[in-house]
Amino acid sequence: MLMSLEAQLLVALSAWRSVPVWTVAFSGGLDSTVLLHLLVGLAQRQQLPPLRAIHIQHGLQVAAEAWPAHCQQVCDELGVPLLQHEVQVQPGASLEQAARDARYAAFAELLGADEVLLTAQHCDDQAETLLFRLLRGAGARGLAAMPASRPLGAGHLVRPLLAVSRAELEGYARSNGLGWVEDPSNCDERFSRNFLRRQVLPLLTQRWPQAVASMARSAAHLSEAQGLLDELAQADLTLMQPDSRFAWLSLPSLPLTSLLSLSAARQRNLLRHWLAPLTPMPDSDHWAGWTSLVNAAVDAAPIWRLARGELQRADGRLWWLSGPWLQPLPPIDLPLTTAARLSLPGNGHIYLLGQAPEGALQVRYRQGGEVLQLAGRGRRDLKRLLNEAGVPGFLRDRLPLLYQGEELLAVANVPQLSVAAPGNWQFVWQVPTNDQGLS
Repeated sequence: MLMSLEAQLLVALSAWRSVPVWTVAFSGGLDSTVLLHLLVGLAQRQQLPPLRAIHIQHGLQVAAEAWPAHCQQVCDELGVPLLQHEVQVQPGASLEQAARDARYAAFAELLGADEVLLTAQHCDDQAETLLFRLLRGAGARGLAAMPASRPLGAGHLVRPLLAVSRAELEGYARSNGLGWVEDPSNCDERFSRNFLRRQVLPLLTQRWPQAVASMARSAAHLSEAQGLLDELAQADLTLMQPDSRFAWLSLPSLPLTSLLSLSAARQRNLLRHWLAPLTPMPDSDHWAGWTSLVNAAVDAAPIWRLARGELQRADGRLWWLSGPWLQPLPPIDLPLTTAARLSLPGNGHIYLLGQAPEGALQVRYRQGGEVLQLAGRGRRDLKRLLNEAGVPGFLRDRLPLLYQGEELLAVANVPQLSVAAPGNWQFVWQVPTNDQGLS
């Protein structure tokens, strides 16, 4: 026996009934209108979280100017508070994607802690997404299509209608006398998704009536497979030892030897998992940068540039750098007193611990040609000393240097590169925090 739409909705939302509030993403179209109407009906008979709706106005077409008033009228009739929010859509190669990005950025900003945003994507949308990504050559993660839930801002995005077909939603709307708006852009087959929806999927379902449900089921299988790949990547990450001897950097890094001990497929799987919170990854045909990085000569400093940063190889590790780490620093010649922390523009703070050397002190960066007088070793070229200490190349021009006049006294955070006797004094660099844009 088939469950009613209300019963299916209750099952899909069973894990989310104790959250502070349910917010419906309400466009005024068929799908979100049915979702809102169903939830209002359920709330009259079930103990549910407080319900509200949000309408995002993109300002992209004249027809949309009447939608906010329609949405307000529907919400007033249902007794649901409505929040209306305008967004600016940034121009780009894909207007659809730009509008989606702006919409979800607004949702993420408006959601409070543990609140849930409910969207009305359904089974047909899932099949369309799978087919669209298949034609773009997506991997398992992309072909898993839309997850039933995922984190969004301080809360969660939940799609409770993924098991429901559009035909079921339209049947419900007509039987309950619901009205909705039609987006004229949905008829524009210049958009790939509209072409799939209006031309390809009807043809497939004419030959295979269960095509939409079957594709949605395949997406669920692929989602499960991707979950297993994520578990494998997490298990591999636990084997990525030892920690860096420069752990005070707090930069994401991996030991290269441990990583390369895995098969090529597991290397890529681990990297996708590890980098997922940091940057979008290229598709499978654009990993030449990774190959070049791992195959570069031992004394080389290869770089793999990605969308939001880059990977560098140094000190036997793979390092993720982004934001200001990739920006040059201005030269400095700053006085340092023994009693205060000194802020370095774009580069954290420095201070002295212990009995500091007497006399005027200055802080500078490397310019080249520096030498350091070390006990028992005499005067040594700083570049060679940094090589011996294994200091990563990307770090060397950022390391603060402590001077007394023209005499180099210490390199911050590298105790062996200091004229101080052990336990006497220490030159400390507190690297930039996330608040300053660096990890």
